[in-house]
Amino acid sequence: MNFIKNNLANAFTLANLFSGSIGVINLITGNYQVTAICIILSLILDFFDGFIARATKSNSNLGAQLDSLADMVSFGLLPGVAMYKALEPFGDQLLGVTIPFDLKYLGLFITVFSCLRLAIFNLDEEQTYYFKGLNTPANTILIFGLFYAFLEKESFQFLFENALFLIAFTALSSWLLVSPLKMIALKFKSMKLQDNYPKLALLLGGILILLFFGVVGIPLIILYYILISLLVQKQLK
Repeated sequence: MNFIKNNLANAFTLANLFSGSIGVINLITGNYQVTAICIILSLILDFFDGFIARATKSNSNLGAQLDSLADMVSFGLLPGVAMYKALEPFGDQLLGVTIPFDLKYLGLFITVFSCLRLAIFNLDEEQTYYFKGLNTPANTILIFGLFYAFLEKESFQFLFENALFLIAFTALSSWLLVSPLKMIALKFKSMKLQDNYPKLALLLGGILILLFFGVVGIPLIILYYILISLLVQKQLK
């Protein structure tokens, strides 16, 4: 019984890794709906592994390492491959100029910086009630959400017809992952209303965006999350 209790959270973490791996494979083969489902499953499993570890008091160094390694695939490799796929049609052409490599490989900088962000997070003891830099699950939702919107809605397609925009967005995403900017974490430090205005604004705004835009609004929620976090930098501690 103790074995199950001590390893239940790790089982959820490994399930996150399994789901993320399936998501990456289906992203490569072009089955984007399955990838979307896998991202949702990984997000749920990633949330509950920490929740279960705290509830069963089974936090361990092994669990912390497994969590980062699983996230590296589900929320590190996957968004990098999504940007790889977005840049793939441009080949080695940038603004009509032939360059000595295919642009698609630049998308993997998101994976590189995701790895760096996860390593920094593991060593930083300050990030309890806020994140320093954009967390990898939010970045994955932003990158894949925009990619999925591009496939589903014509109004998003102009963004993905511009290689320079995609490269600039890759650079911005990579920087946000390791930036010193404080981002809201949905952990309540107290039950005082004034201490939680940013979180409540984020939740209410996110619901409204989702109701108004539907599935396409998901990446917009992340942009809204970044904006709210920027507006309340001094309050995050």
